[in-house]
Amino acid sequence: MEVVAQIQSIGGLPLSATILSMPNIISRAFSGPAFEALLSQDLHPVLARVYAARGIQDQTQLKSELSSLIPFDRLKNVLQMAQILADAIAAKKRLLIIADYDADGANACAVGMRALREFGAVVDYLVPNRFEYGYGLTPEIVLLAAQTKHPDFLITVDNGIAAVEGVAQANRLGITTLVTDHHLPGDELPRAACIVNPNQNGCEFPSKNLAGVGVMFYVMLALRAELRARRAFDGRAEANLSKLLDLVALGTVADVVKLDHNNRVLVGQGLKRMREGRANAGIQALFRAAGRDAARASTYDLAFVLGPRLNAAGRLDDMSLGIECLISDDALFADTAARKLDQLNRERREIEAGMKQTALAALERIEARDSVSLCLFDPDWHPGVVGLLASRIKDKFHRPVIAFALAGNDELKGSGRAITGLHLRDALDLIAKRHPGLILKFGGHAAAAGLTIRRNDFDKFSLAFEQTAAELVSPADLERVIETDGELAIADMQIELARLLEKQIWGQGFPQPSFASNFAVENQRIVGEKHLKLRLSLSGRAFDAMLFFHSDRLPDHILAVYRLAVNEYNGAQSLQLNIEHWQAAA
Repeated sequence: MEVVAQIQSIGGLPLSATILSMPNIISRAFSGPAFEALLSQDLHPVLARVYAARGIQDQTQLKSELSSLIPFDRLKNVLQMAQILADAIAAKKRLLIIADYDADGANACAVGMRALREFGAVVDYLVPNRFEYGYGLTPEIVLLAAQTKHPDFLITVDNGIAAVEGVAQANRLGITTLVTDHHLPGDELPRAACIVNPNQNGCEFPSKNLAGVGVMFYVMLALRAELRARRAFDGRAEANLSKLLDLVALGTVADVVKLDHNNRVLVGQGLKRMREGRANAGIQALFRAAGRDAARASTYDLAFVLGPRLNAAGRLDDMSLGIECLISDDALFADTAARKLDQLNRERREIEAGMKQTALAALERIEARDSVSLCLFDPDWHPGVVGLLASRIKDKFHRPVIAFALAGNDELKGSGRAITGLHLRDALDLIAKRHPGLILKFGGHAAAAGLTIRRNDFDKFSLAFEQTAAELVSPADLERVIETDGELAIADMQIELARLLEKQIWGQGFPQPSFASNFAVENQRIVGEKHLKLRLSLSGRAFDAMLFFHSDRLPDHILAVYRLAVNEYNGAQSLQLNIEHWQAAA
């Protein structure tokens, strides 16, 4: 097994002195007046400080009532799409949702399936197998849909904004295409009958951060309003779309979109349903399979427990398993599907660990000098896991990373992750313009993107990516910085505060609070063969702590970045510090 790693030399210090340098740990600044205002509204002092550091100035910005949502009619084309769908439902046209194979796409598909069925539509779905068809509405997927499902309409969820050729194929076959997406559009839009995407030109929707599932939920809101205006619900109960908010919450958090106020409302309402035992059968089954208590559902569960289990289906197998879990109302079936997803996630973790070990070993052998980017390829790597590998390597070395795997036809499929300061999709777009034909196709966001290149072009692409990244990022962007919420007073290090923080809405752009302090390490031992269980002391008080996925011995005194957590064991709860970063105390 041999990893090809391309790290261009552009001068500077050795790799070990730059990429692996200790991060600068800083405290988030916060507005004094905002802090005082929040404090005057009976907010816990720590929570007031934390929220002030995230731009909150008044508790009204924390409201999660559905009435706080941005109205659906501010989405460009959403009313037109609602009319088209209402006409199609009335005419009993065959609707086919074309899903994506990640957690956002699966939940968006489930929202569409559940809502459209309740609206009386004739609807089915098709999700591309990433290993056979790749991402999105390709011409091949359109042909497969036409041959096997015979749709009158295609509805894309979490994809489609770049499907110029796929929509053209559908048009040739006489199939109408409706695109719902949130990815950034390219220079050319597909010739679809209607496009709803908050990031398309001319859309005045204030939040550009809706996930694919959020866009689909908004389309269903507009469709319900259109059906209501047509008196389609006369004589029967009107569809309750709030029942879908647990799906919206899971897809939104799992897709790591920014949790602005509008997204926090969606996530907060979804978590409320989970905690009250009103989640859909598939969501409840995923909690059970993971051994988590839905009554204490948090954004951590969505991001790191449920989301990965759902994503495992798309990475290793077929996301149809995940979608079936989410759209079923049969608890027994949902439990069976959730257990299969849990097993796939275990397999995914093992594959990822092996790939990471191989990549790190290759990087250690490379004698390179200062580098702005990393491109990695191994013919034995699993194409469904390279995105996770890129994320892990990016976190370790604080460099934009693209990891490639074989994709057939002598091509490589890559998945990239970027650091702050580099807009990854824009960087790929720039490379595509400068080197026509080098990138066969690409798409994505600022922080994550996917692409396809020819295998023989790996070195050429790696050089182009390095040169482009070097132009776009500054030296300051390459400095590893860990932002915390400062030191936590001993009196505040209580399980009650941990419980309070656990109930709040945290995520991308609205980070979960972390704190930094110097501790003495009183005791340490390995548990589960790969985690370090610690007994730390600070100002004469002892704390239990966990350092996950680390088994090397720590020094006697450390500076630790940690989060307050609630540890539950044998029915008893206690405070635990979960350490996210440590370094020897000065």
